[in-house]
Amino acid sequence: MAKDTEKLIRQLSLISYLMAERRPVTALEIRRDVEGYSGMNEDAFARRFYADRSELESLRIQLTVERPTDGAAEQENYSLRPENFHLPAIAFSDKELAALQTALSLLDGEFAYAEPLRLALQQITWGRPSPLRAPEQQSVALGITASAGGHEFSARLAKVETAIFRNKTITFDYYTMERDEVGARRVDPYHLLFQGGQFYLLGYAHERKAVRVFRLSRIRGKVSYATKAEHDFRRPADFDPRSYANRADWQLGEERGVAEVLISERIAWQVERHFGRYGEIREPEPEMIDGGEASEGDRVFQTSYSNPRNLISWVLGLGAHARLLGPEELTAELGRRVDLLEELHGETPPDAGAPARTGKGARADTLTRTTGRRGAGRNGSSSREGNGAAASGSDGSAARGAGDTAIRPERFARLVTLASILIQAGRAGGAGTKSGGPGPGGLGRVKIAEVCERLQLSEEELREDVNVLNVVNFGGGSYVLYAEIKEEEGEIEVDPEPYSDNFDRPARLLPVEAKALVAAIDLIGEHLPEGSLTSAREKIVAALGEDPMEQGLQVAHAGGDDSAVARVVSTAIVQRRIIALEYYKENEDQIVQRRVEPYALTNGREGWYVASFDPDKGAMRHFRLDRIKSVDVTEERFEPRPEVDPAAEVDGWLRTGEVETSRAARVLVSPERARWAREARRVVEERRDGSVVVELSFAGVDWLVREILKEAGDAAVLEPQDAREAVRAAVARLREAHAVPAGV
Repeated sequence: MAKDTEKLIRQLSLISYLMAERRPVTALEIRRDVEGYSGMNEDAFARRFYADRSELESLRIQLTVERPTDGAAEQENYSLRPENFHLPAIAFSDKELAALQTALSLLDGEFAYAEPLRLALQQITWGRPSPLRAPEQQSVALGITASAGGHEFSARLAKVETAIFRNKTITFDYYTMERDEVGARRVDPYHLLFQGGQFYLLGYAHERKAVRVFRLSRIRGKVSYATKAEHDFRRPADFDPRSYANRADWQLGEERGVAEVLISERIAWQVERHFGRYGEIREPEPEMIDGGEASEGDRVFQTSYSNPRNLISWVLGLGAHARLLGPEELTAELGRRVDLLEELHGETPPDAGAPARTGKGARADTLTRTTGRRGAGRNGSSSREGNGAAASGSDGSAARGAGDTAIRPERFARLVTLASILIQAGRAGGAGTKSGGPGPGGLGRVKIAEVCERLQLSEEELREDVNVLNVVNFGGGSYVLYAEIKEEEGEIEVDPEPYSDNFDRPARLLPVEAKALVAAIDLIGEHLPEGSLTSAREKIVAALGEDPMEQGLQVAHAGGDDSAVARVVSTAIVQRRIIALEYYKENEDQIVQRRVEPYALTNGREGWYVASFDPDKGAMRHFRLDRIKSVDVTEERFEPRPEVDPAAEVDGWLRTGEVETSRAARVLVSPERARWAREARRVVEERRDGSVVVELSFAGVDWLVREILKEAGDAAVLEPQDAREAVRAAVARLREAHAVPAGV
């Protein structure tokens, strides 16, 4: 029997024994009665029992230890209170359950934590309709699903995940983009963050003697534990992961100063609404207005910064509607970069030397690219191997004994959930199952296909799990259940044993389940017309007694979003009412009025959109939520158009960031930024000086110009010529807006 299977049987038997006894028991009693311990000598039992207790505690299954006054360890008594194992009942409303069901249907098969999410939803909705039944109507489509994408990355994510909960120091090789080098790292992992389509590790870097942020996709090779100890560190009590999720791109790192940016009235509302949390917004000083530097309605945005280039990139991306006021080091740097943009887009395209080699046009995979669509690997193991925390990646330790490996939390949770399903079927005598009644001798029956569907198992995996549960016992015939798979009938016969009540209710959510559930809610946010995820989240946190985000995966606020607008649009989607939009068309720098039929809210690399049909245009249009200045739900209703598919763009530009178009630009990227280009763009040429040429697909020249401006002088359009001229004209407007004389 495999080591991890032995451990599963031993730990489940221990839980059942402690709960059945309902009294404190000694270590000697546990060694005598519990399956898996009786054959051990005293030293082996001490090691295994200590390791099992420690592992159960890491799963938030807390044993109560009563120590005698004389401190003799051999006289310690152990118990497990039911409230430390069973999940408190959560009174969800029908709308909240509908929202949770929709969340699972949107993420199942793609989310990095898809398996624990599925198990968690089954536990918290116990006794209610299965959350696996997809809603008839989908009013949300996801281009960004926090997919782990690939077995190697999944294993890496799982290993880091385990290390965080076990407080284990890890070692790995890391590629540092700024220095273009790979070096060894020794890190105490504190937290995981998902932001902008990427997973990040927050932890104490021993080499730097400070907290640092590591992008998981830049870790090279295997992640290993630094020691064989059970625990290596304690996370500082004052560590606050939320501060890392609430920073702008220009605020990552040590603060260097405070910048002031004058924002024109045209977009002041947008900056205040979506960037105000990164600083302060105030009205300009009277003398600025009197002197003609500012107008009524303009605003001054004051923000701290750590990375001058990133702040300048953001300012240049706003075009003539933003003017950098200070400090002097920033305005001087902006002037230098404006000069460089002008020089790069002169009469003759820049010559960076002959190509060193020509690329094949392949872009490096990123986490926003998924390896398969929803449902891949169903009824098999491939979907779990390719999705984040479901992959195995734990090491053993000396305390566990030679060759003894840690159990995947998902396997433990799956067995507990399966036990509950089987016991429920057995006690009901098969009533209510799809098989239609009790089996021979009053045994309960449940369809094999039904269980496989609920737990997303293959029949082989189900057989293995049933075999494990059949031997969970603590001596003297004290088994939990007996189940037999009837292949010909396609059913499982279940006979619940006297002590089955220990598993007849859902267990508390394991840390990985709780984290998956809350992370899924935070990823989707308030974008579901079916019901409220926010109120469901509050009830889940109350039942758990803690917010998993404090210790688990934190999903950062998505850019290009607006929760207030989303709530209004959601109402219109449910009621099938036309909405009137006041929308800022960034490409054309104008605010337009639109009346559209809203079908769904959907997310992509740049933010959240409302997928709509525009009757005036006779076509689908996507409006980014943060560019909607105002939205009203009209009294006019519309009938859904059968030809409209709100999710049609999910696998296209929403996920890849590239639109289907007949035009492509060749863009030269400087040696200093070439590494970032290789990671995110389609490289078509490598130049001898270290620069690269990338290919950008575009539908409108205005979009391309804005992308080049954001590169702040580190990129130049080589062709087409009309795009070069458009950049040159935009640079002239920037020079005037920022009052930058030539040659600064």
